[in-house]
Amino acid sequence: MAAAFIALQVIVPTYYAQSTGLSLSIIGALVLLARLADTVTDPLVGYWSDQASSRFGRRKIFIVLAAPLIAVSVWFLFNPPAQVGGGYLLFWTIIIYLGGTLSVVPASAWAAELSDDYNQRSVVTGVRVAFGLAGTLAALLVPAIFGSDDGQDLASVLSLITWLVLITLCISTLWAAWRVPDVATTHLPEHSISAAWQLMKTANPFRQLLVSFLFNAVANAMPATLFLLYVTHVLQVPAQAGVFLFLYFVAAAAAVPFWLAMSRRFGKHRTWSIAMMLACLFFVWTPFLGEQSVFWFYVIVAATGFTTGADLSLPSAINADVIEWDALESGYRRPGLFFALWGTASKLSYALAIGLVFPLLDLAGFSATQPNDDVSLLWLAVLYGGPCILFKLIAVWVMRGYPISASVHADILAKLAASGSQAHGAPAAR
Repeated sequence: MAAAFIALQVIVPTYYAQSTGLSLSIIGALVLLARLADTVTDPLVGYWSDQASSRFGRRKIFIVLAAPLIAVSVWFLFNPPAQVGGGYLLFWTIIIYLGGTLSVVPASAWAAELSDDYNQRSVVTGVRVAFGLAGTLAALLVPAIFGSDDGQDLASVLSLITWLVLITLCISTLWAAWRVPDVATTHLPEHSISAAWQLMKTANPFRQLLVSFLFNAVANAMPATLFLLYVTHVLQVPAQAGVFLFLYFVAAAAAVPFWLAMSRRFGKHRTWSIAMMLACLFFVWTPFLGEQSVFWFYVIVAATGFTTGADLSLPSAINADVIEWDALESGYRRPGLFFALWGTASKLSYALAIGLVFPLLDLAGFSATQPNDDVSLLWLAVLYGGPCILFKLIAVWVMRGYPISASVHADILAKLAASGSQAHGAPAAR
């Protein structure tokens, strides 16, 4: 899954811009449209997975059914025939997003149901992140070895990643379905959709967390979308793109234990805010780099990758804690809904990023295939780092005063136990 979606985010837009004749604005608009269409599916899948009942398991059945859909869409999207049009890109992007929703939303709720312990949830999330990063790094080894600035090389890279995804997706899906327990229960209101709307209308910890997550996700998606263009045209070292990406995700993976330890000491939401502010301190330099500054970009990549370890491991663990808050406040337990709205925010962030930056680059006169003047290259450099800083600072501001700490969460669990409510159907952490 991680290998497929890192390639979709980082490599596919640039490959289609170089090889199909589609403009940056058209590609950005098509991906934005596909993402917007996909945001509708998250609440539906979350509601469906909360309601589902199967001897095989409520959550895992979705993961098993989604795998073939992801595999087929990866095959066609990553290996397009010559002279494809925008309809082809739009259709298969919608299909892969649909498959991802059918898998990611139930899997996130499934993970939240494995333990109700404040810190062990961070460990569960951290382990998921570690394996996701392993898939990401495996995919990035391909462009690190074979990639360059040539469009045909990107075609070979995507073909190899296709086989990587098909083989590992089959193995990992069957293993998870066989080995991971899926026995938790849910308790839902009669009118779940209207209850979800009420949840988003009122000021509460979940809405605060979700809005902050959305702004930070947009901040992360913008440089990710522009990464290959920035390395190729600003730094002028396209052959090192794979190495940069590999370093970034190695740093993120290595940082996860550090951020988990920090969260035990300072709390998850405070630790996450610290990580976002640190990232801003390094992104501020990216508009000033050029072909003579490659060493400093390595430093920035390693440092921002390190802060990304917190982005990947802590927000989802915080979201899992809010499920018990909701159970205490409303009497309902609905993790599928919570992670469905979470998935919607994540997808919307990527849609906003690519829907904003690609048209802005077109307006600045930037071309992915032709020589660019200094002004258009400056715009590329500014768009790579500047909006990221702005959105991260907004995310930090939104998280100020977040109320659920480790002690507050423990009190919530105690009140649920005293009232005889089940925080979830899984046994407590040992």
